[in-house]
Amino acid sequence: MPLNETQQKLVGDNAGRFSGLRALFVNTTLTPTKRGRSHTENLMDDSIAIMRGCGVEVDYLRAADHRIAFGVQPDMREEGAEVDDWPEIYWPKVKAADILVIGTPIWLGEESSICRVIIERLYAHSAQRNDKGQYVFYGKAGGAIITGNEDGIKHVSMSVLFALQHVGYTIPPQADCGWIGEVGPGPSYGDDMENGARAGHDSMFTRRNLTFMSFNLMHMAKMLKDNEGLPAVGNTVTEWS
Repeated sequence: MPLNETQQKLVGDNAGRFSGLRALFVNTTLTPTKRGRSHTENLMDDSIAIMRGCGVEVDYLRAADHRIAFGVQPDMREEGAEVDDWPEIYWPKVKAADILVIGTPIWLGEESSICRVIIERLYAHSAQRNDKGQYVFYGKAGGAIITGNEDGIKHVSMSVLFALQHVGYTIPPQADCGWIGEVGPGPSYGDDMENGARAGHDSMFTRRNLTFMSFNLMHMAKMLKDNEGLPAVGNTVTEWS
């Protein structure tokens, strides 16, 4: 949905404030681009617009467009996979990003299967360290965007955000947002309605939470970057080797 007046004013008042930050949005819809638009992407676009308007350099990847091997090693080709787009396409952007936002639809009350693959591939880098000897994702902020037409936003956010913090991401307050329609078959986010409106575009709750999430992620990432990440006290792996 296009940004409303409140969102536009916030972006205008903070234009360039977060320059120097990089964000990566990974959409884990099950639908590749050639098969049509993604409801999850429609909602992610608003957060992307806010961050870009505030000076953040943003990358976007739609995981269904690539062949990402399942597994928990950095390069699954070394484990027998014929193809693995993770090492060349995903890992450089993940490594460079100060903010990672994972978007997923809800299927049977859970995140998508592709979302779990992305989380497993993040976990594959558990053995890597930053220049302080901490886990490699220390000093980065993480968030989640959820869409669907059934209950489960908080449940799916819980799973995604727990996984991100477990591998080392810092999770700020209100680091998730989402939209769901009525339970059962029906329109998904951004679908055309009989009255000419778009499903979900009139939800002030979704707009507010998306805006909170976007700014909190930028605030957290900037604080971390300005302070060179988390202090390396009591959390370096080398102390336990």
